[in-house]
Amino acid sequence: MKSFQLNLLAAAVSAFMLSACGDAETTIVEQDPIEVPEDDHDHDDGYSIESAGRLAILASDSNEALIYDLDDNSLLGNFALTYSSSSLSSSADFRYALISTRAQDQIEFIDGGLWQEDHGDHLHAYQQAPTMSGYTLNGSRPTHLVKHDGKLAVFYDGNAETGEVASVQVVTDTDIANQTQSLPVLNYSVNMHGVAEPSEDYLIASIRRDDSLSTSANKVLPDQVGVYHLHDGEYEHEHIFEQSCPDLHGAAQNEEYQVFGCSDGILVTQQNGSEYNSAKIANISALDGLRVGSIYGHHELESFIGVASVHGGGAAILVHINPHDNEMETIDWQPQTSAQPLAYSFTADGEHFLILDNQGYLTLLSEHTHDDHSHWEFDSRIDISEQDIANMPEGLSFSMTISQNDHIVYIADPIAQHILQINLESGETTGEIELNFAPKAISWLGIAASEDEHDH
Repeated sequence: MKSFQLNLLAAAVSAFMLSACGDAETTIVEQDPIEVPEDDHDHDDGYSIESAGRLAILASDSNEALIYDLDDNSLLGNFALTYSSSSLSSSADFRYALISTRAQDQIEFIDGGLWQEDHGDHLHAYQQAPTMSGYTLNGSRPTHLVKHDGKLAVFYDGNAETGEVASVQVVTDTDIANQTQSLPVLNYSVNMHGVAEPSEDYLIASIRRDDSLSTSANKVLPDQVGVYHLHDGEYEHEHIFEQSCPDLHGAAQNEEYQVFGCSDGILVTQQNGSEYNSAKIANISALDGLRVGSIYGHHELESFIGVASVHGGGAAILVHINPHDNEMETIDWQPQTSAQPLAYSFTADGEHFLILDNQGYLTLLSEHTHDDHSHWEFDSRIDISEQDIANMPEGLSFSMTISQNDHIVYIADPIAQHILQINLESGETTGEIELNFAPKAISWLGIAASEDEHDH
């Protein structure tokens, strides 16, 4: 757990009701007042507060999200949502919970109440009660949400039946706080199930060609990748990479490369100033015709991890993708019998890759280097549930979220109706949030540790 300088904007939180967009309703749970010294902007006065962050939870039995304080596992607020059948994630800098409802073309935001601002000579941290934001994003079928370096790219697939085209909006936490109405945007001329990777003033984004030209078997999937540069609030086309990417699905980036999953391999793109390069890593025989359709990256790592599986789930093949050496190799994650992965994630520091499966196990992979060649290998496995998995409520599953300022993973168990806090260094359960409902999804919110703090 990291220590942050916090300006406590709300010393005492009273119970009250807030109305937001639609019929949303908010209940804030009363907390004891916190005594803090006045903030005279002297950040060398030694005052600090340790914050593990906050946890957003979607309830499965009601149209509601809840925010818990991870310092004491107390409930801070309940928030009625406008629509059901929503998904949960976090904003680019983890201040906001994102409630995305694809069928209703909308994304809502809950302010988790922990954030920091760059004041030039220092980073100034703040803490307040969580609140429902009146800000929403609206567009046709928001689907893939990609975060990178403080920016969130929302890819709207569009809708062929209604004639709505695909588009991308890029939003920061500051935009959400200021309720910015005119966001940087990329507008297409056709619908597609695509993806966009934000990188400074650029988008590296998918392109769907005319069906007569497309190499994709499923024509709604793009088969090219282009570079778009931001000018006067709009992303303008600048370059198309030479290599094609049929049936493109899944993307990730690090400090040097962007990678995209294709039916015939992995497309690797790179921008060096005004020069653009691309290469293709061919599929290996071990994939047996499967496509790598999900890719995970970390800004401090040189390589990526990809997942190939049948659409809709099932057994998964994990691969290590090495753009520098133009190589792909399988990762033996040593799954338990009948184990099917439910969720994947790198830890905040990139030291481990986590796989949560439907049998109630959390598998940790770690990177090892032999003869200057890196490999990802099985590290350990943690049993995260004592329940009979046959009792899993219909439509629900185990889910997880990663702390961004500690070596902690939080795992939601719908059978036991609780959230476990697991220390990844010891493998031990170090905390529990008991619920009176089955959790549908969870997401960590708070102030992420800096790279220097991760290194320590």
